[in-house]
Amino acid sequence: MRVGLTLYGSLDEQSGGFRYDRKLVEGLRDAGDTVECIQLPWRDYHRGLLDNGSRKLRRRLDVEVDVMLQDELAHPSLVRTNRALPYPIVSIVHHLRASEPRRLAPLYRAVEQRYLGTVQGVVCNSTTTRGVVTDLGVNANNTVVAPPAGDRFAPEVDRSTVEQRATTEPLQVVFIGNVTPRKGLDTLVDGVAKADADIELSVVGRPVDAAHVTAVRNRVRERGLDDRVQFTGRLPDAELASRLRSSHVLAVPSRYEGFGIVYLEGMSFGLPAIATRAGGAPDIVTDGETGKLIDPDDSAAVARGLERFATDRDRLAEMGWAARRSYEAHPDWEMTVARVRGLLSDIAQPAEVPA
Repeated sequence: MRVGLTLYGSLDEQSGGFRYDRKLVEGLRDAGDTVECIQLPWRDYHRGLLDNGSRKLRRRLDVEVDVMLQDELAHPSLVRTNRALPYPIVSIVHHLRASEPRRLAPLYRAVEQRYLGTVQGVVCNSTTTRGVVTDLGVNANNTVVAPPAGDRFAPEVDRSTVEQRATTEPLQVVFIGNVTPRKGLDTLVDGVAKADADIELSVVGRPVDAAHVTAVRNRVRERGLDDRVQFTGRLPDAELASRLRSSHVLAVPSRYEGFGIVYLEGMSFGLPAIATRAGGAPDIVTDGETGKLIDPDDSAAVARGLERFATDRDRLAEMGWAARRSYEAHPDWEMTVARVRGLLSDIAQPAEVPA
């Protein structure tokens, strides 16, 4: 097949969504397909909507492909543009803006619903995402759930390693993610402060939202946690892997995740996760078995979960090993690409046969 991929930014970006797109392109090419990437400049939301009147954009997208993949993140620039394009379109939905608790959520929902009405198929990263997509009117028969693999690190971890680590003090908790309100770091800090246990927290990630970073740092200081909370910023993969290997629990009580690949990456090191029920995390984390699922903004539940991990080290080891086994059973990239390829084959327009 001749496949296109339209996205904002570059495939070299480091977030989970871009890694997914990158691995998908690699897998399609390995399967013998040609893939042409059309990288659009980053836009804020309103500027992206204005792109729909751009003839220059339409000319860039006028390429010869059998089917076009589009990263849904770029939907503001494509919501009307798509209607003029000459090929079938399959959208890759990592995370819908309409799913987040935002002030403008009704606007995002209306625009995303209209955008999804212009595509012939949707690749969803979780069953939760597929549910949101179908609620917006997409026929479930035109969707496929193709979760990302969590093999960014692929560490060698055995049961004895998990059990031995569980005996060390104090409880080491790691948060990984961009420091933005959606990720729930403020809830986690409050949970650490409320927990009656010896806990140290490492915060790994880019400080994306300056006001939120300041608010969280103030929270740390006000709750007397300066000597227990470390902000590392973003770490190279080798240092991040070392941090995960020495931690006990991954805690990202996000207010919403389309999938949450970070939980799977933590589980590859045998770390149980603290996550929320909002979004796709329940596809990965089984409450009481491989981690703890809580409601968003429930810092008391975070505290209870951390206390249980800190005081019951046998349970910590048991859940850590269950997390590792769950990671090992998760679909790999080959399976994910095969699912996407099957949908593309069903939707791709047949090549014209010369007379």
